[in-house]
Amino acid sequence: MRRLIWAAALLPALALGAAACGSSGGGSKSAAAPANAYPPASASPTPGSQSSGQSGATGTAVVVHDSDLGKILTDSQGRTLYLFEKDSPSMSACDGACAVAWPPLTTTGAPQPGTGVNAADLGTITRADHRTEVTYHGHPLYYYAGDHKPGDTTGEGSKAFGAGWYVLDASGNKIDND
Repeated sequence: MRRLIWAAALLPALALGAAACGSSGGGSKSAAAPANAYPPASASPTPGSQSSGQSGATGTAVVVHDSDLGKILTDSQGRTLYLFEKDSPSMSACDGACAVAWPPLTTTGAPQPGTGVNAADLGTITRADHRTEVTYHGHPLYYYAGDHKPGDTTGEGSKAFGAGWYVLDASGNKIDND
């Protein structure tokens, strides 16, 4: 009888554990960035990482580059930066699976204005994970994991995670190529 009671008590716990494992595996597959994502999801921008456009302790550089969409904001390596319409100027609305597909541009020092960027328009916010995200003209900035090389703008006009994603021009306005 004791064995039966013990087994009956253990069975729901095992079922719950199996369900939790199954649901997290499926969720991460659908939210994961492509295997050849640029910047790689495994190198999701973190303070001091090369994928976040870091230039040492001086902070992340943001510059303006020419593209098929005109003059757009990029990091110092030419990787396109995006705004998320769901964000507010003081808070990112993109974390978890969203931040895997759209890694935030983070910094450890004050962001640095590069060619074509107005220093007064650069700023930062503190993300829920306590990292410092770079903003431009009040917009938190992100990469798109589907961009594979500098100059790619494949995330332009995407509607994901509840709002639109757009490349920014030098004035901090979205480029709406729809």
